[in-house]
Amino acid sequence: MPLTAPPLPRRPRLRFDRNELAGALGDLGTDLPLLIGVLAASGADSASVLVMFGLMQVFSGLWYGMPMPVQPLKAFAALVIAQKLPGRVIYGGGLAIGISMFFLSVTGLIDSLARLVPKPVVRGIQFGLALQLATLALKQYVPADGLPGYALAAVGFVVTVVLLGNRRWPAALVVIALGVVYALFFKLDLGTAQRAIGLHLPSWHTPAWADVAQGALLLALPQIPLSLGNSILATRQIAHDYFPERNLTVKQISFTYALMNLVNPFLGGFPVCHGSGGMVGHYAFGARTGGSVVLYGALFLVLGLFFSQGFQQVVQIFPLPILGVLLLFESLTLAALVRDLVADKAGLLLALLTGLLCAGLPYGYLVGLVVGTGLHYAMQKGWVGIGK
Repeated sequence: MPLTAPPLPRRPRLRFDRNELAGALGDLGTDLPLLIGVLAASGADSASVLVMFGLMQVFSGLWYGMPMPVQPLKAFAALVIAQKLPGRVIYGGGLAIGISMFFLSVTGLIDSLARLVPKPVVRGIQFGLALQLATLALKQYVPADGLPGYALAAVGFVVTVVLLGNRRWPAALVVIALGVVYALFFKLDLGTAQRAIGLHLPSWHTPAWADVAQGALLLALPQIPLSLGNSILATRQIAHDYFPERNLTVKQISFTYALMNLVNPFLGGFPVCHGSGGMVGHYAFGARTGGSVVLYGALFLVLGLFFSQGFQQVVQIFPLPILGVLLLFESLTLAALVRDLVADKAGLLLALLTGLLCAGLPYGYLVGLVVGTGLHYAMQKGWVGIGK
């Protein structure tokens, strides 16, 4: 009789332990500064933004039963911060991108796109994101507190190197505890913390069609290429790498992406997505089930319900160099995924080229997606030779 491979074991969908808690914090360095920047620039209701962000995390953890991240839309957030766009345009743009992704999902067009884009291009998109995250960590977060911040980051880096992968003493928990001790001694302002306490609920908002149209033009269109490349295609690849037994499809990911953004605008939430970097961050620091994302969501629910009115001031207490360390290790883990192309010299070079385009150009994810895919098929036809 022919031998067949044994089926892959099914992991638990939800677990709540110290490793899931440590993994929950693996994406904090990406999410927290974006949310702070958006709230400061737009004047959006902080309770609504934080509570809905937390609820979307809980929804994702329960729906997928794996550390499927929920992140603020990055291009969206960058444009809001740079142009100081008001909340009504944010909600309109969120609804526009939710409708667009829902259309791609239910029509099956997202599956056609997934079949079109080759694996080296997906790995290149992940590599480009890794370059951007590492740059953010090293240029903005680590230097934020001057010389003491550099020292704190150095200690956090060494602790993470020593404990990364340790199930008894999860690295993220120890590093976060280090940051909390630093904050208590050097940054704590009890008056600010006391003024922030109070119960606040999300507020209802109905986007006007004019705001949907304006948000689609200003925010949704620049975001869609990044979402297609990183939030859906690259996230599906990461899910396959880490959880092959689940056989997750791009259609499933795009559907929950759409669903979250069809709900968020009506309750004042900031538009969100899934993301390959977020899953890598959660997994790298210990997450293996949806419990990590549920715990992460609970953190934001507490902040939104009870501390939202002083959120920007309260979170400034926590040292950015520590977030920089977490973000740096997320980026290194993400960049290391290209190692499965080492045996394919042409594929590896294509992935690196795609990553550089994504990280270095305006609308880089659109350019990288189109150019990388075009080069792949040109190489197959023999029109272009790379790595020969």
